[in-house]
Amino acid sequence: MEQPFLKEGERLDDLQLNGLKIIQKTDGFCFGIDAILLSDYVRVEKNSKVVDLGTGTGILPLLLSVKTKAAHITGIEIQPPIADMAKRTVEYNKLSDKIQIVEGDFLKAVDWFGTKSFDAVVTNPPYRKVGTGFVNPSDNKAISRHEIHCTLESLISVSSKLLKDYGRFFMIHRPERLVDIFYSMRKYRIEPKSIRLVHPKFGKPANLVLIYGLKFGNPQLTVEEPLYTIDYVPGKMRDQYEA
Repeated sequence: MEQPFLKEGERLDDLQLNGLKIIQKTDGFCFGIDAILLSDYVRVEKNSKVVDLGTGTGILPLLLSVKTKAAHITGIEIQPPIADMAKRTVEYNKLSDKIQIVEGDFLKAVDWFGTKSFDAVVTNPPYRKVGTGFVNPSDNKAISRHEIHCTLESLISVSSKLLKDYGRFFMIHRPERLVDIFYSMRKYRIEPKSIRLVHPKFGKPANLVLIYGLKFGNPQLTVEEPLYTIDYVPGKMRDQYEA
């Protein structure tokens, strides 16, 4: 059953969740714990329409199809080979009625879907500005890690346009970008409502931050208890977080 879905240089990984499997490159960029953390942090209302900006191989739509009661999840991916893998993953898992993968630049998403078309935006974007850090010679890895096709501000700007009034915004990023993130969120009327710093273990600096924002929300930020990935159990965080 598996072979027709796979191309040369690909593998099928078991997510250990409701029988879900995902197609990934054997030597390409694969999802990491940040996608798992974000999928546990996301809280949306029943029958919500959700969009994942920069979906990669479709890991977030796949996980959210089980972890939430969203009615439909759209994943947008600019890299054709990666988008193709995500589409085949959705087909393999028989989730075409719930998940749609769109190939293209998510900065054009407003043209495709219109303004105020989603109840929630989720995103695990590139963390680094162009010109900072090591740029991997493999193009797909560079695009996944560096702001080559979009900036943080353009990501938040399009998110605001796609969100309905009082729609929810969820993102995972690096703590050193928090000032830039908050500035852009306020600029585009997505009020930061909650953050959770993620540390490798107790005594080590945070290396990730989970962020929840509300379009047109009132100013009030909650800093949640820190999360230590050394002790992290997937799914447990969902019982603790209240949107």
